Amino acid sequence: MTGKPSQNTHPWRKPLLAAEFIALAVLLGSMALLGQTSDSGQVSAGWLLVPAVASLVVFLSFLGLMYLRWIAAASEGQSPRQKILFGLLVLTMLGVWAYAIAQTWHSLPG
Repeated sequence: MTGKPSQNTHPWRKPLLAAEFIALAVLLGSMALLGQTSDSGQVSAGWLLVPAVASLVVFLSFLGLMYLRWIAAASEGQSPRQKILFGLLVLTMLGVWAYAIAQTWHSLPG
């Protein structure tokens, strides 16, 4: 390995990276904004959709980049076991995300 970037990078890599970092910026900004507004009063449940959707976009783009790195870039002779294990990892991570969002919504007053 020479350390040089590959000349045949996947066409989805740059859009996924851009989506991940933009969503991360939106997530951090919305959390800071919600932190300031929650000190002064109640926060509407609708405003919690912004960090929830942003965190989902961060997760999905992270998983997409992981797929490109682990599955798409691997050799053609790979076993289907790798895809099954990656699918289980994706389902587990999205399940944890969904559980956290559901618990957040459930803990809201009113």
